[in-house]
Amino acid sequence: MNEIAKEMLGTSADFKGEFKGAYNIRINGACASRQSTENIKIEQKEDAPGLAVTVAAGTVGETVYVPACVTAGGVDDLVYNDFFIGAGADVTIVAGCGVHSDDEADAKHNGIHRFFLGKDSKVLYKEKHIGTGKGRGAKRINPVTDAYLEEGAALTMDTIQLSGVDTTDRKTTAKLAAHAKIVVRERLLTDGDEYAKTDFDVILEGEGAGADVVSRSVAKGNSKQEYYSRIVGKCPCTGHTECDAILADNGKVLATPSLVAEHEDAALIHEAAIGKIAGEQIMKLRTLGLTEAEAEETIIKGFLK
Repeated sequence: MNEIAKEMLGTSADFKGEFKGAYNIRINGACASRQSTENIKIEQKEDAPGLAVTVAAGTVGETVYVPACVTAGGVDDLVYNDFFIGAGADVTIVAGCGVHSDDEADAKHNGIHRFFLGKDSKVLYKEKHIGTGKGRGAKRINPVTDAYLEEGAALTMDTIQLSGVDTTDRKTTAKLAAHAKIVVRERLLTDGDEYAKTDFDVILEGEGAGADVVSRSVAKGNSKQEYYSRIVGKCPCTGHTECDAILADNGKVLATPSLVAEHEDAALIHEAAIGKIAGEQIMKLRTLGLTEAEAEETIIKGFLK
C-alpha cells in the first residue's frame, strides 16, 4: 500500500493504519488485504470481480469496510459487490472510493453494489468519493447501487462527493416490501469543468413502506449537474424527494424530481430549489471579519454538512 492509497483511504473511509472488524481493501483492481469476523463473512466471487459479504442474522453493532482505490492513470477498475444482511441485523457498511491520476491517462472506478436486506434488518451505508492528482487524465467514478428490502427493513444511505471527480454517473434503485424504509442523504460538490449525474428510482411495493430521498449540491466554476429522482407508490405508503442546489460562478443544475402514484393512499411529495448564495448571508459573515471568498466557503460547507 503506497502513500497515495493510504491518504485516499484515510479521506474516504477513515483509515488510520488499520481497520477493526471485517474489511476488504481493494487497490487498482486487486485485494490488498481482507478479514472476516465470526458474524460477517467476506468471500471472493467466482463468477465476477468482487465480493459476497454475508452478515449473520441478529448481528448488531459491527462495521464492515469495503473501500476501493485507483492510485494511477490507466487503471479501469470494475467491481461487483453483493451484501446479504440477515434478519434482525443492525450494521454499518463503509464503502469509500478514491481515484488518482498524475499523468495523461484516465483513472476509473465503477462499483456495482447490491443490497439484500432481510426482515427487520438495518443498514447504515456510508459512501464517500474523492478524486486526486495533478495529471490531465480524467478521474471518473460511476457507482451503481441496487437495494432490495424485505418487510420492516431499513436502509440509510449517506453519500458524499466533494470535488475532484471529473465525471460521475450515480445510479440508485430500491424496491421496498411492507413497512420497509429507505433514507438517502446525498451531498455533492462540483467545480471547474466537472460533470455529475444522479439518478434515484425507488419503488414502494408493500403497504406502509416509506422513502425520504434528499440531495444537497453546489455547482461551482463551469461545472454541470443533473439530478433525476422517481418514487413510485404502488400501495398505501409515504414518499418524499427533494433537491436543493446552490449555483456559484457559471455552474449549472438540472433538477427533475418525479412521482408516480398507483394507489389512492400513496402520499408522495417532491421539492426542488436552485439558487445562488444570498447576499445578506455573505454580508453578515463579512462583518465578522471574513473575506467574501471565506464567507462563501463557510456557507457552502454549512450547506453540505
